Amino acid sequence: MPELPEVETVRAGLAGAVQGKRLVAVEQRRKDLRVPFPEGFAAKLSGRRLIEVARRGKYLLWHFDDGTVLIAHLGMSGRMMVRHGPAAAAGSHEHVVFRFEDGTWVTFADPRRFGLMTLTTKDAANDHPLLAAMGPEPLEDGFDAAYLAGAFRGKKSPLKNALMDQHLIAGLGNIYVCEAMFRARLSPFRAAGSLKGPAVARLVAAIKAVLKDAIAAGGSSLRDYRKASGELGDFQHRWDAYGREGKKCPGCRPSWRCTVVREVQGGRSTFYCPRLQV
Repeated sequence: MPELPEVETVRAGLAGAVQGKRLVAVEQRRKDLRVPFPEGFAAKLSGRRLIEVARRGKYLLWHFDDGTVLIAHLGMSGRMMVRHGPAAAAGSHEHVVFRFEDGTWVTFADPRRFGLMTLTTKDAANDHPLLAAMGPEPLEDGFDAAYLAGAFRGKKSPLKNALMDQHLIAGLGNIYVCEAMFRARLSPFRAAGSLKGPAVARLVAAIKAVLKDAIAAGGSSLRDYRKASGELGDFQHRWDAYGREGKKCPGCRPSWRCTVVREVQGGRSTFYCPRLQV
C-alpha cells in the first residue's frame, strides 16, 4: 500500500499538472471500488475548478471552488496518472477519468479495487470518519519528541505496532516504520512506553529524515506504485532494512557478520537487525 511519501509524491505531481484548472468532465466507469461511489459523483464534480490538491495521511484531498472535497485513497494497487492530449481508449482497470479544460486528464486505475473515492465538504472534511481520528502529520512541527513521548506513555504494545497506529501518527506504514526504527537503532519489539527522552527524540528525527529522503526520491516502487507522471520511485534502492532479509546489515561493523532478519509481527513482515536495534 502506498504510504505517506508515495501519496505526497502523487499529490505534488497532480498539483503541478491540474491545480487551478477547471474539470470539464468526469467519466465514472463502475459503481464502486472498495465502497460505492457517492450518488451523482460525476455530476457534482463536472464544471468545478480544482483549487488545491492536498494530502492527509495516506489520503488525497481535492478541494474544489464550491467547497466540495474529493477524498481519494489509492488502496493496494491504485494509481493516479496525468495524461496530456486527446483522450485514449479506456485502459485496463481505469475506473475513473477526470478531464480538464486544457486537455489534461487524470486517470485512476486500481486493479484490485481496494482504493476508494468519496465526497465531503471543506467545512466537514476534518470531521469525516476517514480523517477525524487520525494523528498528527509526522512532517509538521506539532509532531515532536514531547508529543510522541506523551502518545507512548504507558503503552505496552510493541514499538512497531504503535508506530503503525494511524490514530497516533498519520501516514506511516510498514516500509517507513522499519526504516525509521533501523535509523533510530530501536528494536521493533520493545514496549513503546519504555522509550525515554533521548530515544524518543532520536526516533522522531529518524521518522522525519526517512520520510523526507523518500519523498525526495519519489517514493518506493514495489509492484504497482507509480508517480503521477508514470515514472517509478527510487527509494526502494536505498532501503537499509526493509526487504533485505539475509543481507548484510549496513549499520554494523563488517567483523560482526550480522544480517537483516525478517519476522512476522502483527501480521506484517518486520525487517531489523537484532544486534543493532535494542
